[in-house]
Amino acid sequence: MNIAILETLTITSDPNNIAQVETFVEDIRAKYNIADDAFGNILISLTEAANNAIIHGNGSDISKTVEITVTPDERGKNLTFSVKDQGKGFDYSNLADPTAPENLDQPCGRGVFLMMQLADLVVFSDKGSTVEMKFRI
Repeated sequence: MNIAILETLTITSDPNNIAQVETFVEDIRAKYNIADDAFGNILISLTEAANNAIIHGNGSDISKTVEITVTPDERGKNLTFSVKDQGKGFDYSNLADPTAPENLDQPCGRGVFLMMQLADLVVFSDKGSTVEMKFRI
């Protein structure tokens, strides 16, 4: 069965647009009556993914966009969020462990780790330029 995408948000690659992502997640929360713990996990994961797409994927190039979509499952028990940038991707299978002692003081490198910890399922595709995160709501 094909499920239509519930919502789409497209933003330019300006870090200031993260506020639009937060509003987008709050709107989704209201539509699905998402519990506080799931909402927090979704908000953190989605803002991290969008931030990575803006900064690392698109190089903060405001001529490039980040597209965020959300799709419900058939029973309305799960939401899948997709974040796609226009960059070349990255090697998501070879990331430094942010919990390793030598990485604890690094200013970045925790976004993907957080997404993997907070989402129920994380899948990278398009050479890493798309990430899908599934959450039980």
